[in-house]
Amino acid sequence: MSVHSSSAPPLFCQLQGPWRRVVFVTLYELIAIVAATLGFMLFTGAGAGHSGVISAVSSAIAVVWNVAFNALFERWESRQARRGRSLARRVAHAIGFEGGLGLMLVPLFAWWFGVGLWEALVMDLGLMLFFLVYTFVFNWGFDRGFGLPASAA
Repeated sequence: MSVHSSSAPPLFCQLQGPWRRVVFVTLYELIAIVAATLGFMLFTGAGAGHSGVISAVSSAIAVVWNVAFNALFERWESRQARRGRSLARRVAHAIGFEGGLGLMLVPLFAWWFGVGLWEALVMDLGLMLFFLVYTFVFNWGFDRGFGLPASAA
């Protein structure tokens, strides 16, 4: 049984092009901010306002880093003799993105919550685990709701 049948109609509408990306990022980040806020509240004891601000700031940092990192990665990638995206290249991309994001977020979390770097690293690792599952579930649900992108249809 496949995760998504290409013959299944979208639940809401067929969405393509730039609007698909805008709706995707907006929904993804709004849900992520709410979930991260609740997680920070639960695991740090901080209030909704304090947790919400750091969630929104973290989201903004992640979006900007995503754009910047992908531009740098694709520039590097275009100069490589070997074309395509091997498993090793995809692993390097994931480690580079998450590592760079962690270098920004861990000190921010330590300062914001008044904790040590180790505790902030644990927070960041918790977020990484959450986002691993969340990204999979969100992408599946988004494709079910708005249809597959033209590249996959």
